[in-house]
Amino acid sequence: MIKYEAIIGLEIHAELKTNSKMFCSCKNDPFNSKQNENICPVCLGMPGILPVLNKQAIEWTILTGLALNCKISEFTKWDRKNYFYPDLPKGYQISQYDLPICSQGYLEISRYKTPLDIAQGKQDTKNNQNSNDNKSKKVHITRIHLEEDTGTSKHPEGRAEVDYSLMDYNRAGTPLMELVTEPDMTSAEEVKAFCQKYQLILRNLGVSDANMEQGQMRCEPTINLIIEKNGKKYYTPLVEIKNINSFRFVEKALNYEIKRQLEEFEETGVIKQHGNKTTRGWDEKTQTTYLQRKKEESSDYRYFPEPDLPPVKITESSIKKLEASMPEMPDVKKERYIKEYKLGEKDAEIIINDIKKANFFENCFKLNTKYQIPASKLSSWIINEVPDLSVTSKQLVELLDLVEKNEISGKIAKEILPEIKKGKSPNDIIKEKGIKQISDSGELETIVDKILKANPDAVEKIKKGNMGVVGFLVGQIMRETRGQADPKLVQDILKKKI
Repeated sequence: MIKYEAIIGLEIHAELKTNSKMFCSCKNDPFNSKQNENICPVCLGMPGILPVLNKQAIEWTILTGLALNCKISEFTKWDRKNYFYPDLPKGYQISQYDLPICSQGYLEISRYKTPLDIAQGKQDTKNNQNSNDNKSKKVHITRIHLEEDTGTSKHPEGRAEVDYSLMDYNRAGTPLMELVTEPDMTSAEEVKAFCQKYQLILRNLGVSDANMEQGQMRCEPTINLIIEKNGKKYYTPLVEIKNINSFRFVEKALNYEIKRQLEEFEETGVIKQHGNKTTRGWDEKTQTTYLQRKKEESSDYRYFPEPDLPPVKITESSIKKLEASMPEMPDVKKERYIKEYKLGEKDAEIIINDIKKANFFENCFKLNTKYQIPASKLSSWIINEVPDLSVTSKQLVELLDLVEKNEISGKIAKEILPEIKKGKSPNDIIKEKGIKQISDSGELETIVDKILKANPDAVEKIKKGNMGVVGFLVGQIMRETRGQADPKLVQDILKKKI
């Protein structure tokens, strides 16, 4: 049996949501503008133009580096990366080559079982919490640097019949932060976990919306395999995969590429060389990767220092100032939710993994000092009943407070949710409908007596030990009271009377 292990590294580009572009004052809004509306001579690389640095973009890159445990350079500079594509109007990209802003960081992710782990009989730490194997692993970050984004190509319908493309340069010059990892990951699941956690950090920092579907975050994994056969090790050629626009497709593309490289080796018994590295695209329709081109090396880009931009000195005091402004990171927030709010690990994970849910949860707790609703109930309703956050935090807290006070049942609370979503107050709805929960024991005893008298057979079965019939009687009482009876009080009265 052939044993193998994947070796995977990542390049992730994230567009920063600064107000203006990286090197000019044009509006940074490529998605909500008309084609070529937000452009200027700087964006288009016109002769004689001079770029000006965006201070906010540099600070946000430092902030991201701090969140990812990076070393921040005291001195950084800008370089020209030369290549020729229609979406790059200058014929070169202003980037950073040998002196990135951030370096030598890491991000901890959940560790997943690899094919080699399976072959060696290791337990899966994803599903087995009692495993002695590490539950997390560090993915080391080589660098994070800043550059400018390119424009976008627009291909007319029926492109096969035309020989041109249209260019929109609204995105050209958008601040683009590139993260490069070491090849520390060994499975598609680990890569997906890294990308998702990085996206969450960017959103918590407020530096990028990082929506993959809009190209605000672009993940480009590089992968090859170590194959063990007959006591020898073989290394398949490096492949970089592009055109991936969702976490699901990241996972699918990598699993397909692992399968393709393994099958190619099994069929031929040899390693097919395509140069140092090849680029393959991901085809969503066929769910396969396809050969695009040989990957350029750094020498092909003919890097040289950008003559129109000064280098940047980053002081220790500015780093400390940014560090002090850093919001709570997801891992810290999760631990706090578990310790402070007594949430289960799964609920805490779901809440912190959605920045909008986490903010909604926090807002509920600011109001909750008045109501004292258990955190577990709040999180359960946010996750299961209003996952779209279609009510305000005030409406939800008021509704759950009524449940806590036994003024309405949980069932009634769910029934009136649609009207609350339309903007009505929970208290107003209850008054209008007259559906306040019946908690008067005298009133309920009268109703219980009526139901017991109407169901003598059920009473006899309960007396003979068939306790399952109690549920039937509770149901009859709830129907009689149109769901307004306090279920717990009803059960207590039934036990006393039978």
